[in-house]
Amino acid sequence: MLQIGKAIISLDVLQKEFCCDIEKCKGACCVDGDSGAPLTPEEATIIETLYPDFEDYLSEENKAEIEKQGFSVTDSDGDLVTPIVGNNECVFTFTDERGITKCAIERAYFDKKTSFRKPVSCHLFPIRITVYKRFEAVNYQQLDICQSGRICGKIQGLPLWKYLAEPLTRQYGSEWYEELKYAAENLPEELTD
Repeated sequence: MLQIGKAIISLDVLQKEFCCDIEKCKGACCVDGDSGAPLTPEEATIIETLYPDFEDYLSEENKAEIEKQGFSVTDSDGDLVTPIVGNNECVFTFTDERGITKCAIERAYFDKKTSFRKPVSCHLFPIRITVYKRFEAVNYQQLDICQSGRICGKIQGLPLWKYLAEPLTRQYGSEWYEELKYAAENLPEELTD
C-alpha cells in the first residue's frame, strides 16, 4: 500500500491495467449491484437541484421511482446512495439506441445543461473509496462485470491510475494526483507486475 495525505492506496490502483469497454459491458456498473451508487450529502442535494436538467432523459418508470423513493436513500449498510429500480439498476439511468445503459446526469453534463458530471463514486469506478475516521482506503474493485475493461486496459497498456486521472484529481486535487503519478512511475521493480 501507499499513503498520500489521508488516502491509503492499494497497489492494485498503480499496478493493474484498465480501460472501460462500454460497447462490451453495456454499462453494467449502472445496473449490477444490490445497492445504488454511494453519494455524499452534498451530491444528493446537487442531484435534487439539477433534476429538471436531466429529467427528460429518464423513462417514466424511473421518474415514478424517484417520485416514490426520492433522490437519495440510505441502504442496508447505512450509506447514502442513489435509489435503484427493479432491485439493481440506478434510478438515474437510461438506455441508449445501442442498448447501453448510461447516466442521465452525465448526459445532461455532456449536453452542457449542467457543470456537475455525476457522483464522484461513479466517476471513480472501479475504484471504491471507504472513509474511516483517520484515513480513506482507495481500492480497486475487480468485478466480473468489468472483465472487458481489464482486457481493454491490458491491450492499451493503460494503468488504472492513468485511466482515472480526471476523477482522482476531482476527488483529491492535482497536487495529490501528481504525487500518485510520481509513485506509480517510480515503483520498485519488485512491485511491478
